[in-house]
Amino acid sequence: MTPRRPPRRTTVAAPERLELLQDGTPVPPVRGGRAADLDATRVRAWWLGFSEQVRHRSEELTELDRLAGDGDFGHNLRAAVRGADARLDRTRPGDVAGVFDAVTLAFLDTGGTSGPLLGMWFREFSRHGGQTLSTEGLADAARAGLDTVQRLGGAQLGDKTMVDAMAPAADALRDAATASVPVVAALGAAYRAAADGARGTEGLRARRGRASYVGDVARGVVDPGALAIAWFFERGTVV
Repeated sequence: MTPRRPPRRTTVAAPERLELLQDGTPVPPVRGGRAADLDATRVRAWWLGFSEQVRHRSEELTELDRLAGDGDFGHNLRAAVRGADARLDRTRPGDVAGVFDAVTLAFLDTGGTSGPLLGMWFREFSRHGGQTLSTEGLADAARAGLDTVQRLGGAQLGDKTMVDAMAPAADALRDAATASVPVVAALGAAYRAAADGARGTEGLRARRGRASYVGDVARGVVDPGALAIAWFFERGTVV
């Protein structure tokens, strides 16, 4: 009788590491604890985590944009985060407002449509920051940023744009602020809401931006701008 072979082992990809890295090295823990408001060190760690994500995965965003738009989103976003990193290295801001101010200027200097819109979105994080960033300040920034993007870009919820992640994240942050949730936990709620919003764009027909030109061809494609917003909030959950 032929002996039975053991079940074949299936190789499963290791889950993505969530710790923040800088030049491949984990960023050391910062003072204050996860219940404390975010200071400049923690916000910069948050930003560096997002920058690392974009640098390594920008081609995914470009491919999504190629399927439903003009294919430049990932390249433009990578250029913007590189510009922000360079500004932060030069200026070494000592407060939260300064960190987001450097990010804002870098995005405003980036080409395309999404770069300036994201620059205006980040500007509200600078305006509502100061020395530290609380859940209340974060909620106010996210709401003001959403209002600015909608006013300038004209997109509404359900149009298959970055607004489909920004809006639910802003709502989650407002609920967290009302319940006095610590800021990192509030960012976790914002990430989950933004991720759900980004996934929801897959079945939508685009009504704004370049994707609206291809009609139903864009169905089945996650909006890259919404995905990037989800990545941004995700990186904030590990500072």
